[in-house]
Amino acid sequence: MASDGRRRISLGDFRHEALSETSSTNSECLARARAGDGGNLWVTAERQTGGRGRRGRLWVSERGNLYASLLLIDPAPMERLSSLPLAIAVAVHQAIRRVLPLGAEPLEVKWPNDILVGRKKTCGILVEGEGLPDGRYALIVGIGINISVMPDNPLYPVTCLRQQGSAASPEELFAHLFAATAEVLEIWDEGRGISEITALWRAIACGIGEKITVNLPDRSISGQFAGIDDNGLLMLDTGAGRIMPIAAGDVFFG
Repeated sequence: MASDGRRRISLGDFRHEALSETSSTNSECLARARAGDGGNLWVTAERQTGGRGRRGRLWVSERGNLYASLLLIDPAPMERLSSLPLAIAVAVHQAIRRVLPLGAEPLEVKWPNDILVGRKKTCGILVEGEGLPDGRYALIVGIGINISVMPDNPLYPVTCLRQQGSAASPEELFAHLFAATAEVLEIWDEGRGISEITALWRAIACGIGEKITVNLPDRSISGQFAGIDDNGLLMLDTGAGRIMPIAAGDVFFG
């Protein structure tokens, strides 16, 4: 514990297990948690046979990309967990930045944690949690990054790092992700560092001030993207001075 009360996190706090193939790295981490794993475990796979994205969508997972999940056990009090996806997005952005050439298109984060290159999606992040029978809480952060393969997606444009001039391998990119995540989780500080994280997130955010449409489970709402509040909620200006906070939804520009 440091003198400022913050628990120092180092690379040595994390373990990594590399698999050739699995159904889902998130599912693998959850199984480890149910079996008593203490957390701070990265699981990567060259290929997933049952990868999934948000809302149960299929995540195409062929060889050549990075598929990684991080298992955390009791990472923060429940009331401070909502900012973790923002922190992870900052870490992934930093890792991808380190393997992109200087001439690549702009690298940005779309709320809450999609990573875009030139307004095209190259990474998705899925955060899942489960209370364990022994009272602990398992939180799994799944990260899929298009390096050399990208799925067809009719909902929005996609790209991969190869198209952007990066020659990085999945192993090289994961090494950067491993380091960046440890750095950012130390800043996040079990949710106490949310103001620092939101400042970092805003600096790399895509589309603040632009017109967006947010698809919710039951409806779609349009307005101006007014940024995020200090808890990471999307602030949607729907007109007439009304700002609507949104906790979850799919964002489309224009």
